[in-house]
Amino acid sequence: MHVGSAHATPGELARGYLEVAELPTATTERVPVVVAEGADDGPTLWVHGSIHGDEATGLAVAQDVLTPDLPAALAGTVVCVPNVNPAGLRRNARTSYYHDDDPNRYFPRAGESHSRPPRLQEQIDAALFELFAEHADALVDLHTAGVDSLPFTIRNRVRYGEDRSEAAARELSDEIDRLATAFGLPVVATYDPEEKADLGLDRSTTSAAIEAGVPAFTPELGGHSVVREQYREAGVTGVRNVMRALGMLDGDPEENAAAPEAPVDFPLKRSAAPHAPTNGVVRFRVDAGDSVEPDDRVADIVAPNGEHRATVRAEAEGYVIGRREGLAVYENDPLLSMAVRDEGERVVREED
Repeated sequence: MHVGSAHATPGELARGYLEVAELPTATTERVPVVVAEGADDGPTLWVHGSIHGDEATGLAVAQDVLTPDLPAALAGTVVCVPNVNPAGLRRNARTSYYHDDDPNRYFPRAGESHSRPPRLQEQIDAALFELFAEHADALVDLHTAGVDSLPFTIRNRVRYGEDRSEAAARELSDEIDRLATAFGLPVVATYDPEEKADLGLDRSTTSAAIEAGVPAFTPELGGHSVVREQYREAGVTGVRNVMRALGMLDGDPEENAAAPEAPVDFPLKRSAAPHAPTNGVVRFRVDAGDSVEPDDRVADIVAPNGEHRATVRAEAEGYVIGRREGLAVYENDPLLSMAVRDEGERVVREED
């Protein structure tokens, strides 16, 4: 496998860089690449880390999962891009400084047309998309979430319609479930379709991969900005488990002992509710990992002098993944990252 300057032969680990753009300073923007080429033939697994430049644990997992001894035991190829967003890494920030917006909102989506030419981040995302859409048999997109969040895995719903039959969508969805379960974190379906589209997530890395027929999912490895060793360990074990599930490494997926367990046992989806009913200072009454029932008190909104303004209550059954960063909130700001009961289908018609 040859990706950028990383050229691995069978049984070899190669490191290098992939040039993705020319910058206004007449220098070249490049992303790091590590390729592990197995001694035997097999699938190709693509691993991305740190598309948000401050998501430190995702970067550490991507750096640590490919070790020099791996190729000798591997059947197939692993291509790893530890930092997809070098412009964000340089300033320890979520976004790149090209346009100061989210780099995980510009991957191609089949059938879309645009009235304007693509800007730099969109060109970079398209270049990476072309590579993994052509070569990958599966993709793991490593992220982290809010400041004190617990690790979990996001799995997208799979659409069918004009370009994919329902049977093909169910087969792809089953494979996503199989690989996400092998990773070993609690699995949480993404937001409902309308909310997902409102957030721009239809053009994320995993959404684009799934549209291209590549089974993909997103582990969220705790909070951003610093590497938490337990969650780094859970991430390395998880990626290795995906290799085992794909038949790239011998044996069955191992128990992911460093991963937390969900405190509930029903199907889950993401939710950003509840929202702040008024402006003020938020005082949370729940922690990450707490299970809640509808109408449970989860936060209070107070004035800076401590005067009570509003009580915030849970809207659905589930558990708290993480809490909003910061103290000051404005009316309708989301307060919690929640995993709530999911009664929706994992496979949906295009028009839905």
